Amino acid sequence: MLSKLHRLRKTQDFLTVYQRGYRRNSADLSLRVYRRPHAQDAVSPTRIGISISQKVSKRAVVRNRLKRQLRAACSQLLPQIKPGQDIVLVVRSTALQCSYQQFLQQLKQLFTQAEILHGH
Repeated sequence: MLSKLHRLRKTQDFLTVYQRGYRRNSADLSLRVYRRPHAQDAVSPTRIGISISQKVSKRAVVRNRLKRQLRAACSQLLPQIKPGQDIVLVVRSTALQCSYQQFLQQLKQLFTQAEILHGH
């Protein structure tokens, strides 16, 4: 589970990532990343937000399950992500059939493409 320190929660923060960030896509997820300009590398945490539309599923139970799986996958990858990033994950309707391992694999691929993992 992601701690409150690592969550993107304010509407204005989401809007900033959508407007100023850059995007990377996979089959089931869309990643938007915004590097905060005044973030000090060692001090500023990476914040992650997840956006799931009702177009993905009308049932809140299904959307919440997808969010829990993505938060768990992100918390596993969080130590490898460079600090000072704001990240929004947008879930597509094809993600309903994905397992936790598939989410983890796609997130690694997207983070590598966006060059926000350490060592890239």
